[in-house]
Amino acid sequence: MTESPSDPRFPAARPVAGTGLYKAHGLGNDYLVVERGRDWILTPEAVAAVCHRTRGAGSDGILWVDPGTTPFLLRGFNPDGSEFERSGNGLRILGSHLHRTGRVGDEPFQVTVGGETVGMRVRGAQGNRFDVEVEMGRARLGAGAVALDPAGLRPARGGKEARPHQVALETGSGVASLVPVSVGNPHAVVWGSPGPWSWRALDEPGAVAALERWGPALSGHGGFASGTNVQVARVETPTRILALVWERGVGRTSASGTSACAVAVSAVASGRVPPGSIEVVMEGGTLQVAVTPSLEVRLRGPVEAVWTGDMEPGLVPREARTAIGAEPDAG
Repeated sequence: MTESPSDPRFPAARPVAGTGLYKAHGLGNDYLVVERGRDWILTPEAVAAVCHRTRGAGSDGILWVDPGTTPFLLRGFNPDGSEFERSGNGLRILGSHLHRTGRVGDEPFQVTVGGETVGMRVRGAQGNRFDVEVEMGRARLGAGAVALDPAGLRPARGGKEARPHQVALETGSGVASLVPVSVGNPHAVVWGSPGPWSWRALDEPGAVAALERWGPALSGHGGFASGTNVQVARVETPTRILALVWERGVGRTSASGTSACAVAVSAVASGRVPPGSIEVVMEGGTLQVAVTPSLEVRLRGPVEAVWTGDMEPGLVPREARTAIGAEPDAG
C-alpha cells in the first residue's frame, strides 16, 4: 500500500510507540499492536525491521493505537513501511487488544482510523479467541472512490456478461475487467465464473493463476493514485462467495477483512447476490459480511491472540530510537 504525504489522513509526523507488542491474527492475517509511548518512532525503516518474518517479530503490519483518546486513535502500517487507511482484520485485532487490556468490555465503542470513525463491539471472548464486529460504514463504487484515473478506463465488454459498475483497465498482463470498491481503502474486484475463466475451489490452478496474474498487475498499477487491493472472486451460492486476496504492500494474503467487505459489496452492487448476510470464504477461513441495499457494511469474524512481549530497542534502526522520557508525538 502506498501512502500520500499530502493526504490529510496520514499526518507527516510518524507516531512514537513503547516497546510492548501484542500479536494476533484474523484467519491467518496477523498484526502487531503497539501503543503510544516514548521508545521508538515508526519510521518506514523501523516498521519494516519489526515486521520482518525472520529478523523481526514478523507480521503483515503494525497497528499503533493511542488508548488515551476518545474515540481510540488508530494508525496502521504495512510491512514495507507505508501507511494504510483501514484494515478490517486490523480493526478486529485492535478490538481484541482493547478488550484483553480492560479498555473495553462488551459495550459498543468507536475507533478513528484514516480520518473516519467506525463503531465496534467485542461480541464474545474465551481464552485467546475473540469474536469482533466492526461497522465499516457505507461503501462507494467507481473510479473516483478508489482514486483511479478514469482516462484509462472504458466500459467492460461482454454483452450479457457485463455487469453494473464493471470497468475495463489495460494492464501489462492484459485488459482486466474489475469492479472498483472503496470501504475506506481501495479495492479492485475481478470476478470469475461466469466469465472468461472459471473455477470452483480456492486451490484450483485457474483461480491461483488468475490471482497471480491480476494481483501484481493491478495493485501497483499507475492508474491508481495510491495503489489498490485486489480480489479474485466467484459466487458459489446467493449467500456464499469464494475469494482470493492480493493485498497492497503485502502480496498474496490468506484473508483480509476489507477485502471480504469489498467482494460482498461488489457482488450486491453488480447484481450477483441480494443484500443481506454473506459468507466470504478465503484461504484462511470465513468472515461474515452484512450489506444493506444502501451498501452499509458490517464485518464480523474471529481473532486469535498469539503472544505478548517486549521488543529489544536495538531491533529498530538507531535513528528511530528516542531518548527514554522524551515527549511522545501522536503524529
